[in-house]
Amino acid sequence: MQIIRSIQNRIYEVRGEKVMLDFDLSALYEVETKVLNQSVKRNRKRFPADFMFRLTTVEWETIRSQFVTTSVGASSMRSQIVTASQGKRNIGVTPYAFTEQGVAMLSGILNSDKAINMNIAIMRAFVEIRRIVLQQGDIKVQLKQIQQRIGEHDEQLSAIYDAIENLLDDKAAQKKWEDRDRIGFKK
Repeated sequence: MQIIRSIQNRIYEVRGEKVMLDFDLSALYEVETKVLNQSVKRNRKRFPADFMFRLTTVEWETIRSQFVTTSVGASSMRSQIVTASQGKRNIGVTPYAFTEQGVAMLSGILNSDKAINMNIAIMRAFVEIRRIVLQQGDIKVQLKQIQQRIGEHDEQLSAIYDAIENLLDDKAAQKKWEDRDRIGFKK
């Protein structure tokens, strides 16, 4: 479970896609980023644009600013990973981002036992994230339903309050009528 959490911390959302970056994947597969990228370049036909793309400078700067933010808390697993994996990175080149399908395709070109086992763990992490997102969607629907019910209850409570107020006004008027000074003949 710890490995899945570690993997989930390395999944980012870029261009509306959940992606993992080349240096994070190489750290997980225990290969150099250069080796991973060379393997991908040799098998470029397996990685169309919806499987893998290079980050723009702006996207990369945004993600790097997230690294700095998370590295403030020294206990953060991500900050340790990023520090370790960023040491040898060529700063002038933006990393590749792999979608879930791209990560799955990596299993076909990286055949070590470590790569296969890590790929299974990564796929489980993507599935877990998808499950969490679906649950959040269900929670949003439930909250909307509750909000509608509360709105209906507010209307009903307001009607009950008005009815009680009218009854109290009628009782007060009746009491005033009975407690008034009588005029005319008294028995």
